[in-house]
Amino acid sequence: MQEEEKGLLRKFLENLDWYLVAALLYLLGIGLITVYSATLHHGNPGKFLFTQGVAVMVGLAGMILLSSFNYQYFSSLVSSSYAFSLIMLVSVLVFGSTIKGTRGWFNFHYFSFQPVEITKIIFILVLAGYLDKSWRDVKKISTLGISLLLLLGNVLLILLQPDFGSTLVYCPITIVLLFIAGVAPLYILGIILFGSLAAGIPLMATFFKLQPELLAAHPALSYFVSASRGGVHLLIVLLCVFAAIFVIWWFLTQLKIEIPVIYPVVLSLIILFGSVSSLGVQKSLKEYQRKRLVVFINPEIDPLGSGYNIIQSKIAIGSGQVFGKGLFSGTQAQLGFLPEQHTDFIFSVVGEETGFVFSELTLVFYFLLVWRAMIVARESRDRYGSLVATGIATMFIFYAGINIGMVMGMSPATGLPLPLLSYGGSSMVSSLWALGILFSIHIRRFTHT
Repeated sequence: MQEEEKGLLRKFLENLDWYLVAALLYLLGIGLITVYSATLHHGNPGKFLFTQGVAVMVGLAGMILLSSFNYQYFSSLVSSSYAFSLIMLVSVLVFGSTIKGTRGWFNFHYFSFQPVEITKIIFILVLAGYLDKSWRDVKKISTLGISLLLLLGNVLLILLQPDFGSTLVYCPITIVLLFIAGVAPLYILGIILFGSLAAGIPLMATFFKLQPELLAAHPALSYFVSASRGGVHLLIVLLCVFAAIFVIWWFLTQLKIEIPVIYPVVLSLIILFGSVSSLGVQKSLKEYQRKRLVVFINPEIDPLGSGYNIIQSKIAIGSGQVFGKGLFSGTQAQLGFLPEQHTDFIFSVVGEETGFVFSELTLVFYFLLVWRAMIVARESRDRYGSLVATGIATMFIFYAGINIGMVMGMSPATGLPLPLLSYGGSSMVSSLWALGILFSIHIRRFTHT
């Protein structure tokens, strides 16, 4: 019996993706060191390190358990898993604690966790399971509709918290999985257009409002800002857009370019629903949150307000130069100029204290992690495993890309953590559990058990 157990353990270790393990260990190590450094002169660094260490232990335990568990079992739990995720999101709205204006935490006195970090993993399993079961009908509009309803169920409940930042990762995951599953590209372009209008209209209006001199010089922009609030102005803009769409369609048909009338009709409906949805997005975001999301375009328009974080972050990264100022010696971080340095802006601390060399090395290991995740997706023994691995890879790409882009002033300040580095137990645990599922898919690429 002992020989059999040793054989199973040896087989388990032989099938493990050691490149993925190496990337994981490096990122965890640099993350713990940076969390300690970022809190050295602000709060209790020992407490932060201990709390983060406990989250790592819990996450690793779950990762090992999930890697030894057959991931295919999740494909038979699509309905119950989705119901469980909705119950968690509803429960946190009723019984949850409010932190920084968001009612998104379960507080159990000794520890708390954010259920949205778990529901995003469940969503990947659910959507992958549904698309796997519906692969014969994947090009039907009904399949797309149900997929979007699964998305909306999560997104609407998260927006009620309100936590706009946490909803963002759901969109690229959905789009990528739909594309990989074989949904028509035209449908996906429609989804992208809808999402761009719903989120883009209120954000662009906020950006222009931060520049009153620009609005005074361009009446059209001022009218757009008024229309973004709804009412008659929005109705007039929409009627003009619809008229332009059908005039262009008519002109093209006169040139003998055959375009079915359903195309301009559907395009008009997408624009209509996207514009109406933008009013809901606008209400779910506070004014300061909208400013944070757009000010990265030009932080100097509000240097002491919404642009302050990005300006200080760019100073920190730039001052690190090639080899950094040394661990625990970064002036921006240690003197408290850099806000949220142990969570949202932890990569700024890496840049300032370890410089360009280690910052690039960190990016290399993130690339290694995502690359191996895509290899797992390609080598998976079934469609379900491939879809799940692709969803997990997309999640890591999105989080790392947005966070690192944010600290360098290249993407919006969404408040999203940097996976495996940022301080936060819920994020750490969910990231490690996602990797556990990834390991499970890789280990079983040649077997059914």
